[in-house]
Amino acid sequence: MIYKEIYRTPDNFDDMIMSSDGNALTSLLFFAPKTSIIQSKPEADCMESGECKEKEMPSTVKEIFESTRKWLDIYFSGKQPDFTPAYKLENTTPFRKEVSDIMLSIPFGKIMTYGEIAALIAEKHGIKKMSAQAVGAAVGWNPICIIIPCHRVLGANNKLTGYGGGLKNKIELLKLEQFDYSHKKPPILL
Repeated sequence: MIYKEIYRTPDNFDDMIMSSDGNALTSLLFFAPKTSIIQSKPEADCMESGECKEKEMPSTVKEIFESTRKWLDIYFSGKQPDFTPAYKLENTTPFRKEVSDIMLSIPFGKIMTYGEIAALIAEKHGIKKMSAQAVGAAVGWNPICIIIPCHRVLGANNKLTGYGGGLKNKIELLKLEQFDYSHKKPPILL
């Protein structure tokens, strides 16, 4: 059974929806109710009402969502939380996991490019080159946004590129972390 709950973000962000399978957080995604792609009926009802009460939540789910809310409250206050809510990546592949692990290593307020991640993976595997586009697809697959910080991954020349949670949210997340993405040569993590 999948449980969902809305997290109300600060005004300059779209709200988020948290999902759990009862054991861990399985997704954390931005949504814009009037512009979202078609969702399942329970999720759409949840978004329209602002509450996800179609199922009584077990205490384990309440704890998962409470931990996630606490993490997000700290994050949206402009600080890096010192804990990580329990989450589970479903339908992952070894490549997606590798990309997720690299994203998790990007410090608060820093960025990497798709090409830099690709170069790290190529070096680790002893191959000449890895596709930055393949890295982009793995970054875009990320179902646990912010906690797995896909917003910290930029395009070539540190260009702001698409973001599953909306480019507006990506820009605001980088601003929240006090990263000035407008500079030609921002600090890059290697």
